[in-house]
Amino acid sequence: MASQLRLHLAATPPLLLPHRRPHLRHLPPPLCPTLNPIRARLPALPVPRVLSHARPVRAVGGGIEPKEGVVAEGEEDSVGEPLLVGEDSAAFELKDQSVASWAYFAVILTAVLVGLNVLWIDPGTGVGTKFLDAVASVSDSHEVVMLLLTIIFAVVHSGMASLRESGEKIVGERAYRVLFAGISLPLAVTTIVYFINHRYDGIQLWQVQGITGIHELVWISSFISFFFLYPSTFNLLEVAAVDKPKLHMWETGIMRITRHPQVISSIKYVEAFSMIALLFLMTTYRLLTHNYPVDGWSVAVVASVGLISHHLFGAWNGDRRLVSRYGEAFEVLQKRTSVVPFAAILDGRQKLPKDYHKEFFRLPYVAITILTLGSYFAHPLMQASSYQLPW
Repeated sequence: MASQLRLHLAATPPLLLPHRRPHLRHLPPPLCPTLNPIRARLPALPVPRVLSHARPVRAVGGGIEPKEGVVAEGEEDSVGEPLLVGEDSAAFELKDQSVASWAYFAVILTAVLVGLNVLWIDPGTGVGTKFLDAVASVSDSHEVVMLLLTIIFAVVHSGMASLRESGEKIVGERAYRVLFAGISLPLAVTTIVYFINHRYDGIQLWQVQGITGIHELVWISSFISFFFLYPSTFNLLEVAAVDKPKLHMWETGIMRITRHPQVISSIKYVEAFSMIALLFLMTTYRLLTHNYPVDGWSVAVVASVGLISHHLFGAWNGDRRLVSRYGEAFEVLQKRTSVVPFAAILDGRQKLPKDYHKEFFRLPYVAITILTLGSYFAHPLMQASSYQLPW
């Protein structure tokens, strides 16, 4: 309306003669049906074939310049490096942050922790103890209970992830994220606490605590595992539903090493790789010498195998969901990456930028380093809190 009004005001008024009316009805029709550029129809332009859903982004530290439009398969930048079809992992710019959003996040986090304690953890007011008692009533074996807890969490977590697209259409992205976290988080806490309280239960398999270097090996393995977190974990505002949650297709950072870092993280975090390798070595040594020091417990082995199996399924399920969401763009990303760490790099499918290390020199990884070191020194407090629960 405003544009039309300006056009009418700016137009030259018709010339009016003093004693003669203009016969406007005899004027020829206008050549153009409308002078409004908004209403004028533009001819359709041909659209070139490109990858569906490709989202070019700038890889900070990757030397990749941003590009308008979408990325076609095989396109390269000015230095001969493939343009991204996915998103930049762990990117964090202070100038893009909102103080109000992070304040809202702090309020939500506080409310979640208080609600989790009152409604689930506290034996006097929560239902977590009753839930665990119901699961434990199935068997007196701690291995069976540990396995059941892992299966329940895995089914709920992966099941709700599979139903995410349909669920978000019904209740919306934020509401579904709240529902997802509200169900998964209590189950995860119960499984973790039960593991801490019963990790030395069951059958004693081996003991390597007295061997020089074992403690350092396990500590370094656990520390590295936190750098294999899936990049979506860093999007705390989306995790808390402050920002609208999205299904991301990451390509830079840890994703260049392995497309499913959470699988490697789970193996290292529960020290399963060390346990399986040591079990094999110690069993071989026992067969040869009939004597070796034993420790290590069957409950820990069950928890490790269950968690790794869950993440292996999650890797397959995650690829399936990304194919459904991004189509051909994800197929290009699959060709550039691998599940096995460094496999795509070694066979030439993944070309690392010259300044690849800068993709890890970012605030999320600095925060992960600080939190990992802090959690190590806070282990006694964490264990004491876990032991107070009758789980």
